[in-house]
Amino acid sequence: MKLYIIRHGQTEWNLAGRLQGWQNSNLTEEGIKNAERLSDRLKDIHFDYIYSSPQKRAIDTARIIKGKRNIDIITLEGLREIGFGVWEGMKIQDINLKYSEQFDTYLNRPHLYNPINGETFEELFSRVQDSLDRIISQGGDNILIVAHGVTIKAMTSMIKRIPLDEFSTIPVHLGTALNICEIKEGIMKFIVEGEISHIL
Repeated sequence: MKLYIIRHGQTEWNLAGRLQGWQNSNLTEEGIKNAERLSDRLKDIHFDYIYSSPQKRAIDTARIIKGKRNIDIITLEGLREIGFGVWEGMKIQDINLKYSEQFDTYLNRPHLYNPINGETFEELFSRVQDSLDRIISQGGDNILIVAHGVTIKAMTSMIKRIPLDEFSTIPVHLGTALNICEIKEGIMKFIVEGEISHIL
């Protein structure tokens, strides 16, 4: 089994430097084009299942990558982005000014992070793990998963067994970056990580 794990395309808020979390903004023209390029790159792969976060930016990306395949997109709540609470919609530079200590903890000491009306990393990890377990249990040879930056970081942490106190060492990939995780005899490993040749 291979899991093709992809971050949604660039959005208007990504471009503006705003945190999205559970809120949404639309894909930019570049985000759409990069998803189309990735769709063309993956056009010969038969996907048994396509899973997506229920958030519009992820679903829109999944639809573009799906192309003309006659397959439903299955939305899983557990694949949505981490909830940032009061930070959602704010520019990162403003968060740094107003919540500097909490934001520094979020970035560099995630095991100590306490969100302000948001979601803890423990809550994120629990739902992402449930979603991964469900996806894997359904079987198939090639599975497409479209999710979000921090959600994919959580998946990476689980697959590579990176503890939460080292979570900051995992990068947030660019929009439509391609990750491929291969599962053989119960062992999971990445064979492609953060690949972006289709957008360069």
